[in-house]
Parts: sequence; structure tokens; C-alpha cells
Amino acid sequence: MKVVKTIEEIRQEVRFLKEKGRKVAFVPTMGALHDGHLSLIRLARELADDIVVSIYVNPEQFGPNDDLDSYPSNLKDDLAFCEEEGVSLVFTPDTKIIYGDEKKYFKIEIDELNTHLDGGSRPGYFQGITLVVNKLFNIVEPDLAVFGQKDYQQFQIIQQMVYEFNHDIELIMAPIKRADDGLALSSRNAYLNEKERALAPLLYQGMQRVVKAIQDGLLKPESLLKEVQKDLEAKSFKNDYLGVFSMDKMAPVTSLQKGKRYLLAGAVYLGKARLIDNIIFEC
Repeated sequence: MKVVKTIEEIRQEVRFLKEKGRKVAFVPTMGALHDGHLSLIRLARELADDIVVSIYVNPEQFGPNDDLDSYPSNLKDDLAFCEEEGVSLVFTPDTKIIYGDEKKYFKIEIDELNTHLDGGSRPGYFQGITLVVNKLFNIVEPDLAVFGQKDYQQFQIIQQMVYEFNHDIELIMAPIKRADDGLALSSRNAYLNEKERALAPLLYQGMQRVVKAIQDGLLKPESLLKEVQKDLEAKSFKNDYLGVFSMDKMAPVTSLQKGKRYLLAGAVYLGKARLIDNIIFEC
């Protein structure tokens, strides 16, 4: 496994692999790797000959009151995980390498796809993500890239970016990796204390309750969604959003149609942690 820091190095290494006829998969991360990230790497290993992992905490996707300064980081452990999983290249640039230090004249704007869910709650969040992912795709030029379903809205937005910006990259969405009690794995779970960690699976349990009711025939779940949010608030959660959304446009849906697929997605605050989760289901 090689660890490289510069754009010139990573391009040279990937070019060398492709010249040998190797298929290259890319897994972009912000570090603090856990089993969720490792599941993406393992899926990438099934689909390609070599894996490139980037470890870079992107400041452009953090708002003024977000946790940029305290975001979990342990590069030594991250590199050990990558080596154990058979990663070929790890790209660890700093912000000067990614963005430079001169004045910027261009930015990315997103229409419609980021109006709701995390896009509605975190202004500028997906603009920052698409900016850095666009850069990373241009730098690495992989054959395919793997992202997790936990960030479904992110996947949809990047998928559209790939189409509109003509990236020759196949996107793969990996299933959500969960702890034994159902909690979706996340680097920010490290913020949970013992009591909060015991409560955290209640979000997923509430969402399962909603999906079961819908599949049992409840085609207008609005009142049940409010009931689940009320139950979470009673357990010290602070609700951000919880709703059913269309799979393509990320638009809220209140009346469901039999035979169609939808996304149930939610976000809550619990102590210092912000938890997100989703379930894709057919009505």
C-alpha cells in the first residue's frame, strides 16, 4: 500500500495501474474509519482490481456552527485499516493541495435536489460535497466509486453531477452498515456517551415502525411520523426531520402509491451527535 499526498503523485500512481489494465475503484472518506467505511472498501474490492481511498476532511461542507475543528481523526488507525483491507493507494492531501490558497472564482450550485432533508437543514452542505467530489474525481479518475446508502441524498446529487459534468465513472451504492442493535454506523457516533448510545437505535426502530405501517396499508403516514418524532423527543432527542421522500427528486411525499419505491429518511440530534438514517421501501 502506498500513501501519497500530492495530486501529481496520485495521478501518476493511478495512471500506472490503468496502463497495466487494472480496474480502479475509489472510496472517498473523511477518515475516522469504521466498519461502515470498511464495508465500502470490501464492496469495491469485489468490483475492481485496485482500490484508492482518500482521507480528507473537507472544510467546504461544514457550516459556521458545525464540528470541523472537533471532527474525529486518527490517521494512524485509518492507514492500518486500509492496509488490512488490501487498499492499493491512500490519498491524504491537505486543504492547500485540494483548494490552493488563491482567490476562487467558481462554485457549484444545486437546484431542487438539495431543498429538503440534509440539504434543507445544512445550507451549503451539498455544494461543498459536490465541489470536493468533483475535484477528487478529476484528480483520481477512477473507473468506479463507492458511496454508502446512509447518505442517500448525497448519492443522488453526486449521481446527477456525474451525469451533468460527464464524468466517465460508475457510481455504486453500498447498503447501510449497522451495529447489532440497528444503529447506522457513523464517525459521529463517537460523540455519544454511554446513555446516548443506548438510546440511539430508537431512531431506526421508529422508522421501522413507520415502514411496517405503510406496508400494512397506511398510505398517508403523516400522523404516524409526528407520533414517532414525539416519542423521540420524550427520550431526549431533538428532531431535525423525518419524512417520506421521492427516490429521484428528494421531494416530500404525503400520499403513497402501491407498487412504488420511496425513501423514509430522518435526522435527529442526540447530545453532541447528529444522527441520520434512511430506509428504502416499496409501498
